[in-house]
Amino acid sequence: MNWTDCGSYLEIYPPKEFNFEECLIFLGRSSQEVLHQLKEGSVYKLIKVNESLVLCRIGYTHNAIKVEFPISPPPVDLRNKVAAYIWEWFDLDQDLVGFYQVASTDKVLKKIVPKYDGLRIIGIPDLFEALVWAIIGQQINLTFAYKLKKRFVEQYGDSLTCNGETYWLFPSFEKIASINVDDLRKLQFTVRKAEYIIDIAKAMTNGVLTKELLLQEKDVQQIRKSLMKIRGIGAWTADYVMMKCLHDTSAFPVSDVGLHNALKNLLGLERKPTIGEIEGYATGWEGWQAYATFYLWRSLYD
Repeated sequence: MNWTDCGSYLEIYPPKEFNFEECLIFLGRSSQEVLHQLKEGSVYKLIKVNESLVLCRIGYTHNAIKVEFPISPPPVDLRNKVAAYIWEWFDLDQDLVGFYQVASTDKVLKKIVPKYDGLRIIGIPDLFEALVWAIIGQQINLTFAYKLKKRFVEQYGDSLTCNGETYWLFPSFEKIASINVDDLRKLQFTVRKAEYIIDIAKAMTNGVLTKELLLQEKDVQQIRKSLMKIRGIGAWTADYVMMKCLHDTSAFPVSDVGLHNALKNLLGLERKPTIGEIEGYATGWEGWQAYATFYLWRSLYD
């Protein structure tokens, strides 16, 4: 991680394959998003560090990500953790040179990857948030998924107000472990989804499910199996979480509707491709399926 603590603000130095504008376009894809706000070329994000709530204004200037603190700078040890969070959020550890080499000769990817050069997978560093967001999104359209997330966050998340604007944190697993299915039913969650989410919250509260334990698994297939043992987590959810939270560049949510639509549009197909056809298109993406998927998702917002 390459960054400088300037006291009242931080400067984070990303790899040269980084395009902040492209990342903002992805972050701005829904007006219903409740966990960050875009204003005047910056993203405002509330982060919980230890037990402190830290509001960050994240912009980009002179090849550096500039992180300012609209309320007040946190202590030095917390600033270090803020920098680490943002580094992970933008997936800045990932060397994209190999992906761009793969894309340059791939018949599908070479059509879109150069357009979004420097886009990074915008991750979900918190495992509970990643799991819940994936479960919320199962078998419903994205617009309704964002509505459910907004209700969930505003009902159970912590918040902080600055200059008349309220900024929200995703609810903690400890908080959700203490509620019941009927509480989520009132927000229009199905019984099944409510049960899955509360069960996961309880497992995390008991320490039997953590990000650290998953990352200790021997290989990515073992991590995938561990995730799929959890009630409510199928192949798509496991791959989504591995891609967005665990930084597995080979994760491939092959049944994803957005991926199917992007390929249909890009290739001018009369119908969505089958799983078998998608696997055929992806034969050259080995090791980079997650990034290929993310760039294809990005093409849906043009």
